[in-house]
Amino acid sequence: MSKNISNLSGRIGLKNNLFQKLSERSLKSKNDSGIKEIADEYKMGVSTIHGAESFYEFLRPAHREKKAFVCNGSACMCAGTQESLKKKLKEKLGENKVGEMFCLGHCYENHAFHYNGENYAGNDINQIDKIIKGENIPQEKYFSKSFAKTSFLMDDKLSSLDQFKDNLNKFLKTDKKEIINSLLSSNLTGRGGAGFPTGMKWDFCSKANSQKKYVVCNADEGDSGAFSDRYLLEDQPLKVLFGMIICGYVIDSDEGVLYIRGEYPKSIEAINGSINSLKEAGLLGEKILGTDFSFDLNICIGQGAYICGEETALIASIEGRRAEVDVRPPFPVTEGLYKKPTVVNNVETLAAASGILLNGPEKFSAIGNKKSAGTKLGKKHIFQKEY
Repeated sequence: MSKNISNLSGRIGLKNNLFQKLSERSLKSKNDSGIKEIADEYKMGVSTIHGAESFYEFLRPAHREKKAFVCNGSACMCAGTQESLKKKLKEKLGENKVGEMFCLGHCYENHAFHYNGENYAGNDINQIDKIIKGENIPQEKYFSKSFAKTSFLMDDKLSSLDQFKDNLNKFLKTDKKEIINSLLSSNLTGRGGAGFPTGMKWDFCSKANSQKKYVVCNADEGDSGAFSDRYLLEDQPLKVLFGMIICGYVIDSDEGVLYIRGEYPKSIEAINGSINSLKEAGLLGEKILGTDFSFDLNICIGQGAYICGEETALIASIEGRRAEVDVRPPFPVTEGLYKKPTVVNNVETLAAASGILLNGPEKFSAIGNKKSAGTKLGKKHIFQKEY
């Protein structure tokens, strides 16, 4: 059944993907209006569409009735701040208008809550009246610094469109095997938890026989205390996108998607702005920089399902299925999104790949050892650091 749904969903593809349709319908309507039209468009049963939609926390009627959401991640809960926060919000918004979210990525501040599409934390609750009125308030941000001899993740080598263009022009003229060999020799392994060699994954997918392939950025960072992806998406977006574009070039893909958790509104805003800037500069789209390589990027916004941090569940979600883990093999590099060969890398892996290409694989592999090479983002109190 899941394979049939994948293929039917793939007929329309990423530009107007089924999950986006489900999200938009659910957010606009409090009843089942429009669900049959979606089912007919994708040639699926209404029960299949409803079953997928009901899986996601943010798309359920009970969630849509709330006005604010208190973070119930372990960092906030252990700090003991959330009960008093919830009480204050209920006093302002109503007893039944405050729900919960997990996790908002403000683990260094606590007192975290979500209201009207924005996240707040720390002392922000003391300005709740201004927030409700729609006024902008100043917000504190974590301090970031690199302690590495060579910074691969926090440097400024991809901080402008001119730098992006120069480096993209260089690597789109570089042999694809040379790029793969750079990643292999760097000993970069996946930063999402599995630790699979990144160069090997790109190599496998590049050799897969298919006219259509995809690049997927797993930005569904949901573990409490793990806001490293949030830093990269908001402060180093071009580094993440550069990694995706080069991956697309290497594996012969013309399309990619970032699956960003809905709990990170500023990350979505930052990436969307960077994608638009790249398109305006001619660095995304058809025949980039006069080459035969075309590549475009899309954003898919998660709707409150922690399991989507697992790559096959994430793929299922984009396809408009219930986000349930698929049995492997086959692995995504041979049968992934819409049953096409797909590279799925998390945010930090893609940023690290960019850093390796810019700084050289030998510098990356010289740090750590073969099983755990290179730098890593870490957290300490309010710091975000690379070490």
